Amino acid sequence: MKIHFISIGGSVMHQLAIALKRKGYYITGSDDEIFEPSKTNLSTEGLLPAKMGWDPANITTDLDAVILGMHARADNPEIQKAKELNLPVYSFPEYIFQESKNKKRIVVGGSHGKTTTTSMIMHVLREAQKEFDYLVGARLEGFDQSVNITNAPLIVCEGDEYPASVLEKRPKFHFLFPHVAILTGIAWDHINVFPTFENYLEQFTIFIDKIEKNGLLIYNEKDSVLKELVEKHKRDDISYQPYGVPQHEIENGKTVVHIGSMEGELKVFGDHNLMNLQAAYYACREAGIDTVTFIKAIRSFTGAAKRLELLGKNASTNIYRDFAHAPSKVKATMEAVKQQFPQRRLLAVLELHTYSSLNENFMKEYNGAMDTADEAVVFYSKHALEIKRMPDLPAEAVKKGFANESMKVITDKEELWDWLQSRDYVNANLLLMSSGNYDGLDVVNFAKEKTT
Repeated sequence: MKIHFISIGGSVMHQLAIALKRKGYYITGSDDEIFEPSKTNLSTEGLLPAKMGWDPANITTDLDAVILGMHARADNPEIQKAKELNLPVYSFPEYIFQESKNKKRIVVGGSHGKTTTTSMIMHVLREAQKEFDYLVGARLEGFDQSVNITNAPLIVCEGDEYPASVLEKRPKFHFLFPHVAILTGIAWDHINVFPTFENYLEQFTIFIDKIEKNGLLIYNEKDSVLKELVEKHKRDDISYQPYGVPQHEIENGKTVVHIGSMEGELKVFGDHNLMNLQAAYYACREAGIDTVTFIKAIRSFTGAAKRLELLGKNASTNIYRDFAHAPSKVKATMEAVKQQFPQRRLLAVLELHTYSSLNENFMKEYNGAMDTADEAVVFYSKHALEIKRMPDLPAEAVKKGFANESMKVITDKEELWDWLQSRDYVNANLLLMSSGNYDGLDVVNFAKEKTT
């Protein structure tokens, strides 16, 4: 197979390129800019383009496929050449399906918890020494790639609802056709793509329709929106497995989960993670994993990168970093920390960084989202607004949307740094929530300094 990647430097694209090269395919690629760590990863594998930019000469009749990344524009000259030559052009998920037509496909969808649930399944399968391929949206301990394509009989995929490519505007998870599907919950997001909640909801109905005949839908019955959707859209040719929070107890900051007659102490915590675990259990059962094996394996799961990631701790303080940015994710993450450490004060910082979270019209979706914190800050930078070419976001609009008068709104990173440095962290936990980087603040070293 000879395959060319347009926008090979993407965070997931470059990993697929590496995976296919390791499988024995001949891979070429192009991009107009490539950043770290993609640049070094591609260079190490001998896949870094000799020069930056687009060149129609890269597209030749002997190519078996062209894979198109999100970064490329519709008028890209390489895309135009591929069309002229009638070459097959695939978005990332379309090509993943091409490689997995003969595999059993487990796909995890939903507005939150996708990465963690997918990672849990991967962790258990690896511990059980099962052969499988995977696609996941974050770095996971023990895996050197976030994408792997081999000749394994099983693939586990995180199913994103964001558009597949500049040519294919439908959501990525519409192209994966699962035999086993998981839906973790539904909360409106990506309003730049799905301007109404009804439009967003429709994507999940379509996803259910894409489940293979005689397949299984594992769904979170505690999510009222999802439960109603499933009940209204029942299919007679698939099976259903509802799930919720499994039996467990918390003692001295440790969570012990019970499944059947088995129990195990976990390294992760919070109701949202326990529900992710229950969904992962049902998926693993479909892959031939018994309860004893599952519990033994899940005990050592430490979480995916930036998902309640412990940056530092001492006898009286824990500092966590989390990817949470959507309202439902923010609420769930904060409640998890407070529930795990009820005697400690909770300090929470949320950075608004995505298109939805920086949109004044979306702000009301955050009503009450920071109420669990004893001290709360919402931070966003003017730089982020400029990059996304968005209008100014007044601090008053943020406060009104969150409906929290005691919450502090900060738009300058130096002011945020001063606030972080001035807090009392004795008998307190700090939760840093963002899909960005706080305009360049080094929160990793900050956490180490405050807990050593």
